[in-house]
Amino acid sequence: MSAPIDPGISDVDAAEKGQQQAAILASALPFLRRYAGDTIVVKYGGHAMGVDHLSNAFGRDIALLKLVGINPIVVHGGGPQINAMLKQLNIQSTFIDGLRVTDQSMIDVIEMVLSGSVNKQVANLINRAGALAVGISGKDGSLLQARKLVRTVKDPDSGQERELNLGFVGEPTKIDPRVLYSLLGSGLIPVIAPVGVGEHGETYNINADTAAGAIAGSVNASRLLMLTDVAGVLDENGVLIPELTANEARRRIADGSISGGMIPKVETCLAAVRAGAKAAVILDGRVPHACLLELFTRAGSGTLIKAE
Repeated sequence: MSAPIDPGISDVDAAEKGQQQAAILASALPFLRRYAGDTIVVKYGGHAMGVDHLSNAFGRDIALLKLVGINPIVVHGGGPQINAMLKQLNIQSTFIDGLRVTDQSMIDVIEMVLSGSVNKQVANLINRAGALAVGISGKDGSLLQARKLVRTVKDPDSGQERELNLGFVGEPTKIDPRVLYSLLGSGLIPVIAPVGVGEHGETYNINADTAAGAIAGSVNASRLLMLTDVAGVLDENGVLIPELTANEARRRIADGSISGGMIPKVETCLAAVRAGAKAAVILDGRVPHACLLELFTRAGSGTLIKAE
């Protein structure tokens, strides 16, 4: 018998560890067969994006998906990195309902950060793990076509509604997935910065969750995996709900059991499923290998939302 790689591990311990690893691989086989050839869209952001060991594990996990015959597409955020650059440039940010009011000078910085440094860093995580990832933005190939996002609020005094001017904050109007199919067909993993293009060539900042959901629907993804900073959708007692139908999710929003920042995430999942994705999952990106746990284990790792 060859000596263990780690001199601190005995031959017996090494053999037991090897058997455990083999058993894990064998137990994953039915799930590998289930998703073989499928497209999985992963929204990457939050805490998982800012911690080295989590980001490195994410890169390895996405590379693994590709190497076992699954087609991952990654859509990433970058709020903290944008904040840091704006602070460095002495540009003040204003937020309304969680959306950054974005003028022309700010959209130039946002595009530079998202489509530049952040996009290439995420792609590099996957490349270092042994797969081939290509960073693009939603403007490339007119992938993410967008329009100005319109939000209205009710004036507390008059009761009349007024329109908020969020500047260059956009929402998808059309997804042209041809560039994605081209990359996937060449064995590459698309890594997408959520920057869209308007009818007249203007640039729009699009919420990464919204962009990922729209893309998942357009490519009929088997799964949309939304990495967040919470375990998933919780019930009234704080216990994780492993699965919801679309009707159940809408009912929980209506009765207030799904509230706050979870509402837009669930609505994104509902929109993705309605547009063509088979299911969407809200899961905790702070858990190492969250994507693999969701896809390749029976228990899963979050809240799955599916059509009826």
